Amino acid sequence: MAITKSASEDLIQVYGEYKSIKVRTATTIKESGSELTKTYSTKDLECVSSSFDQASNSWTHTDTDVSGESTEVQGIAGVVWTTDVKNAKKAHNETLGY
Repeated sequence: MAITKSASEDLIQVYGEYKSIKVRTATTIKESGSELTKTYSTKDLECVSSSFDQASNSWTHTDTDVSGESTEVQGIAGVVWTTDVKNAKKAHNETLGY
């Protein structure tokens, strides 16, 4: 009776004005080929993160590093996270104050 555990991205979704990417990972545990459990975890990736430094009274915007993501997620980010989308997200973050 061999027990195996596997994980795979089973859903990648682009949503919202600033093209956030939701990645869902399914983790399956099987015993002798029969599925015992399946659980899901999700993460959301935004194209830019922003922070304000009060001491210098300036904003810092950092593009999200997707190099640790799957090649599929990297490819999607490369297509949908255009310069225009990133600039719009930066401006939006500044209006929200973060």
